Amino acid sequence: MTDVSLAGAFLAGLISFLSPCVLPLVPGYISMLSGIGVEQLRQGEQPKGGLLSSALSFVVGFSVVFIGFGASASAVGGFLQQHKNLLTPIAGALILLFGLHLLGGLIKMNVRTGVVLGAILVALGVAALLHGGPLFLGLGAVHFFSLSVIGFFGPLLARWLNQDVRLRNTDTKPGILSGFLLGFAFAFGWTPCIGPILSAVLVLAAASNTVARGVLLLAVYSAGLAVPFLLTALLFSQFIRFYKNFRKHLHAVELFSGALLLFIGFLIFFNKLTWLAGKFTFLNRFSM
Repeated sequence: MTDVSLAGAFLAGLISFLSPCVLPLVPGYISMLSGIGVEQLRQGEQPKGGLLSSALSFVVGFSVVFIGFGASASAVGGFLQQHKNLLTPIAGALILLFGLHLLGGLIKMNVRTGVVLGAILVALGVAALLHGGPLFLGLGAVHFFSLSVIGFFGPLLARWLNQDVRLRNTDTKPGILSGFLLGFAFAFGWTPCIGPILSAVLVLAAASNTVARGVLLLAVYSAGLAVPFLLTALLFSQFIRFYKNFRKHLHAVELFSGALLLFIGFLIFFNKLTWLAGKFTFLNRFSM
């Protein structure tokens, strides 16, 4: 079945590959998978072993981790469904938080400003509780309390997300097992960096009705990230030419990702995600 959630998960995987913290490091990973230095690869030297098999095992390695995340998130789906009205604004606020981070809005906010903003939103939430209903724009207590997370945790989260734990092994020998372990390390090491995009997919997985659905969403996300990795392994010289031309657009990709997360975050925050799905009903004609 084809739907907007699956298409969005695949697009999220592609965007993760094109993100400023993944794309520039792809040559290094290909080098470790092939056992040949980056400069030698750029000069056209071919790997002695099976690079494709190593690349496939690399893809399997990070897919296992991401799919595990999806299964864990969707396992609590029943609880989320029971408390949907309470948790939907919280999920939307978290995605808004990640979108603001990608747009560079949070790193410019100091901790004191964040605390003041959070306190104001909490005060509005208390006022909504005392009022017994929404204050304005349909925003009730849970909405204000959810948005306060952006103020209280935004500045600290932005600084943490700007750091990534890069698990590397410079002595990696090409092979299926080493490729799998490298992919496994990639998933954990770069999760903080691709976290904003990955978290949006995990929110969808957590809101799904079954573990199988959550697994499917993260499998599709992994596929979106895997396809360009595999193409790079097969067509490395073409990738180098592509990267030289594309790297000037890396910041634009980051801004686009942030704007997209803000859009999705607002829809989830106001419980209007079904509106977006309705705009993509034409995809049903491709369903099996």
